[in-house]
Amino acid sequence: MLIRVLVAIFAMVIAAGTAGAQGNYLIKPGDRLAVEVLEDTSLNRQVLVLPDGNISFPMAGAIQAGGRTTGQIERAIASKIASNFSVAPTIYVSVAGLSPEDQATEDTFIVYLVGEVNEPGPKEVFYGTTFLQVLAQSGGFTKFAATKRLQLRRNNPDGSQRLFKVNYRAISQGAQMSGDLRLRKGDVILVPERRLFE
Repeated sequence: MLIRVLVAIFAMVIAAGTAGAQGNYLIKPGDRLAVEVLEDTSLNRQVLVLPDGNISFPMAGAIQAGGRTTGQIERAIASKIASNFSVAPTIYVSVAGLSPEDQATEDTFIVYLVGEVNEPGPKEVFYGTTFLQVLAQSGGFTKFAATKRLQLRRNNPDGSQRLFKVNYRAISQGAQMSGDLRLRKGDVILVPERRLFE
């Protein structure tokens, strides 16, 4: 009996140490976070930390995650979505994957899929890969996806950002695409959340 109690205590100490280590980790761009909302499991998802340090979450919009701990992100999400609940929401954030620092070879580069896709995160692609081809690696859209308003965000060498908008719904129904955009290193494909009556 004493051995069982000691084993249980040891397991709790290890779990607490792991949670504590994760709690002190500062999130950085490229990390994937698992977000759970106890009061509404339909909101549970993995989100990617964008190059600017932000994440996107339903009902909350953009939230700064880079340079913060998971506990700080939990509080930020809870604060932003609280008005949608009758009681204060309980949020759990954990690190689901670390940034793929320099994983690409000289024949490939990293682009990012974020928002309402089933497999968000960094994607290693070959030079010449197009916008639609990388969407095929996304695992499909979630039920919250606004497929009429997809975005490709590209940083220019001068620091400015260029935005391309794509109506995937029209393309999937046979509309012609003027030219399938070829992706560049660091491109971010954003699938926004659908609006109320969209």
